[in-house]
Amino acid sequence: MEFRTLETSHNGKIFKIEEDYPEVGVYLYVYEDGNCINDYLQNDIKTCKELALDEFGVPLCSWKENDTSEEE
Repeated sequence: MEFRTLETSHNGKIFKIEEDYPEVGVYLYVYEDGNCINDYLQNDIKTCKELALDEFGVPLCSWKENDTSEEE
C-alpha cells in the first residue's frame, strides 16, 4: 500500500501531511528549526489542510505532493 505525503512551508515552519492506514488516519506534523513542535491526527488530508489553515494560516493551495516511490 502506498501512502501520500504532502509538504509546504509557511512563516518559517515546515508542514507535512502523511497518510497512514485508513483505520488510523492522517497526520499533520509542524516543524520549526528542524524540531517537530506539533502533531495532529485527523481523519483525512482535507481536514489536515483545513487545520493548518485555521491554526497557522497555511494557504490551501500551497501544498505539494512528495513522490515517495523512488523504487523502480
